[in-house]
Amino acid sequence: MDLSFPKSHRLRTTADFKRVYDAKRSAADGRLIVYALANGLTHARLGISASRKVGNAVKRNRYKRWFREAFRLSQHELPRMDFILLPRPGVMATFEEYRVSLQNLVRRLGA
Repeated sequence: MDLSFPKSHRLRTTADFKRVYDAKRSAADGRLIVYALANGLTHARLGISASRKVGNAVKRNRYKRWFREAFRLSQHELPRMDFILLPRPGVMATFEEYRVSLQNLVRRLGA
């Protein structure tokens, strides 16, 4: 099983992000907000949006690293959708808590 995270598995353009946001399909818990949209590809894709509300550059980059790793480890279990992850401001959880949150929220969106 390939657990890499190539560029083809990332949302990279403003148009990609806008398409997912415009679909207005989301799920959230106390730690994380997930937006999703079916993409018609053979794999899931990930986008991350961490605003300055969640902390300084160090914290924002930590979120991004954790979210990429959680997605990378779970990508084969995820439906073929585009996902945008947003951390909740003021909440700092562990990597494992974010990974579980991601899986639960995606399951809720996939239903």
